Amino acid sequence: MLGPVIRLTELAHGGGCGCKLAPSVLQQLLANQPSTGPFAQLLVGTETGDDAAVWRIDDDQCVVATTDFFMPMVDDARDFGRIAATNAISDVYAMGARPIMALAILGMPLDKLPVETVREILAGGASICSDAGIPVAGGHSIDTPEPLYGLAVIGLAKPQNIRRNAGARPGDALILTKGIGVGIYSAAFKKRALPADAYAEMIASTTLLNHIGFALGENTHVHAMTDVTGFGLLGHALEMARGSGVSIDIAYDRIPFLVSARTLAEAGFATGASGRNWTSYRHEVLLPESLPNTARLLLTDPQTSGGLLIACAPERAEDLRNSIETAGYPNARIIGAVRTGEPRINIF
Repeated sequence: MLGPVIRLTELAHGGGCGCKLAPSVLQQLLANQPSTGPFAQLLVGTETGDDAAVWRIDDDQCVVATTDFFMPMVDDARDFGRIAATNAISDVYAMGARPIMALAILGMPLDKLPVETVREILAGGASICSDAGIPVAGGHSIDTPEPLYGLAVIGLAKPQNIRRNAGARPGDALILTKGIGVGIYSAAFKKRALPADAYAEMIASTTLLNHIGFALGENTHVHAMTDVTGFGLLGHALEMARGSGVSIDIAYDRIPFLVSARTLAEAGFATGASGRNWTSYRHEVLLPESLPNTARLLLTDPQTSGGLLIACAPERAEDLRNSIETAGYPNARIIGAVRTGEPRINIF
């Protein structure tokens, strides 16, 4: 006789990048931490909240290092592993680098989950690493009250190809490569209200590697880049604005959304992280009164394995968008522009 079906999402108090600490809390935690010190080889540390650390080996090569893990946002073990791995590898691509290997980070409540389920999570992650052309070369595992999984990822890049979130220039165009709404979809899923076709759309988006980031790092017309994850589109655009010392304008009607994101938001589906995000940075965002009531939920929606946000030379933006779409990102859109001004986000 079969035992009860175990839903991974019922074993965790949150899921995906919605588990991230609120931006304001993270700032408080890091406020009194020691600086990275006088290390000339450390090109990127914690200064601007970038996607990965970068250590310069010599004039021709840098090591890029990152780590990311979270609790399940879906119940299928293999899908969970695939999403978590894709999300972790994205940080390397977002720096303009090429991943070369990964280490697994695993925490599982072994008194609640069968070994076969844990194997499926690991297999899902390994399959994405295989797609990226990298091995899972080791890792670490512990027994935890809630399931969590992710990767530490190492990559390589030429120093001149590193793309930070701090390089946007006034006049640049902004491109977003994936649709927004993953957090809203995951909230609906947890309440068993996400249709099968929407689930398939969510999995397709969250397991699509941001491999285009490596090619974009080689393009001199790309000035800044980051991936959109737990802080939502507003939060990660604001990090770019702060790091670059610029103001960013985003056209709401140009933002790509997952097919059912607006409908589900109108039905009341949202994550707790959305509210925490808004509380953290609302004083640096201008929203017009004409926006629909659900706009704030969508703009602050935490993305898991979201797309790349790219600042590029305006005269090259449409060609870049076309090449990104051709490379396998059908939702790529030009959504706004960078201008001189105090670091803030203006939605129009």
